[in-house]
Amino acid sequence: MAGSGVFQYPAFVRLWLSDTVKWLGLFTSNLALQLLLIETLQADQADLGLVRSAQWLPSLLFGMLVGVLVDRVRRRPVLIAGDTICAVVFATIGVLALLGELTVPMVAALVLVSGTASVASMAAHQSFLPRLVPMSLLPSANSRIEQSMTAAESVGPLLAGSLVRFLSAPVAILVNGVTYAVSAVMVSLIRVQEPAPVRGPDRHIGRELSEGFRWVYRHRTLAPYAIALHTWFFFNSSVMTIFVFYASQEIGLDPVSIGLVLAASGISGVLAAGLTPRLAERFGLGRICVLADWLTPVAFLIALVAPVGPRGVLVLLAGQLVYGVANGLKGPLEGSYRNAVTPDRLRARMNATIRSFNWGTITVSAPLAGWFASAYGNRPAIAVAIGGLVVAALILTLSPFRSVVMPSDEPDEPEA
Repeated sequence: MAGSGVFQYPAFVRLWLSDTVKWLGLFTSNLALQLLLIETLQADQADLGLVRSAQWLPSLLFGMLVGVLVDRVRRRPVLIAGDTICAVVFATIGVLALLGELTVPMVAALVLVSGTASVASMAAHQSFLPRLVPMSLLPSANSRIEQSMTAAESVGPLLAGSLVRFLSAPVAILVNGVTYAVSAVMVSLIRVQEPAPVRGPDRHIGRELSEGFRWVYRHRTLAPYAIALHTWFFFNSSVMTIFVFYASQEIGLDPVSIGLVLAASGISGVLAAGLTPRLAERFGLGRICVLADWLTPVAFLIALVAPVGPRGVLVLLAGQLVYGVANGLKGPLEGSYRNAVTPDRLRARMNATIRSFNWGTITVSAPLAGWFASAYGNRPAIAVAIGGLVVAALILTLSPFRSVVMPSDEPDEPEA
């Protein structure tokens, strides 16, 4: 098995490059889509919550089932299909917007389709990487991938802000369609021997779903980690649903300034992700993840006190720098750990189970945050979310996960 000791370097590089291209477009379109909704379609916080909820609803509906199905097939074709569908969806949004035919419900419907494709693609991606990289090198490989993602997170919003200001939001969204297409081509060029999945004599979707669920929520360290992560996603999404609206309509930032603020997290995230393997070796993987969880509410507390006007840019920049450090520290480590402690035949189900509940919480938190912000104000909504993020950090701090280290060998199969 590749993940046991052979580093498939050319295949890893192609996967890494495809991710980098795709993320650049994704972070460009994320801001462009929100600005399109706010400035062109006159969307309010509730509309933003609706669209964000639609984007992540497939995780709640299909996520765990997708994990079962992905464990039954080779993963590379799933990655190619997912990127291709997303390319078509974002190209459609861009074209309809240029023609003046786009509406908020249409955006919600289209991102629902792309969200469904992304669920399958992410389950396959997280399970595909350990086939290319030995377990001992997973933190370093994920660190390189995380650095690329956070670099794209820096460039993407700046590119989006500039494209929106000097061209248009639809053009920025079209960029994402192109990058997904390029990613699909690059993944198709990966040459790696993927063995056919083992076909058990008594395969049953219900039993396989249950096995993946039990593996996560009966595991001594995965269970508290997953619960803390679900809580983090719920309240982090609450802030991010209204963040661009808050910066634009309340603080008074223009598209380029918003792009600059969001780019700050990518810059600090790149630096932090590069340090994570050494920090994890010295202080322990669990302790670094706990530290990262405490930095997130600190970041949003800084954003909460941002003044209106030009000085608000500097305060929001400071908050996003802290937010980037938190994500850069935690991202490479948590993905490496949960894959390292899970047998290969369960990885897609494990990842899909965790991601289903992570993204599924957004279907609730996004519209709820949008409604709460429109009814009571953006700052009270952010304050409530900060309290929830403190709870998430406490869950992880008080659990056995705080003491985990990165294993170096393939995990044992779970007992029947």
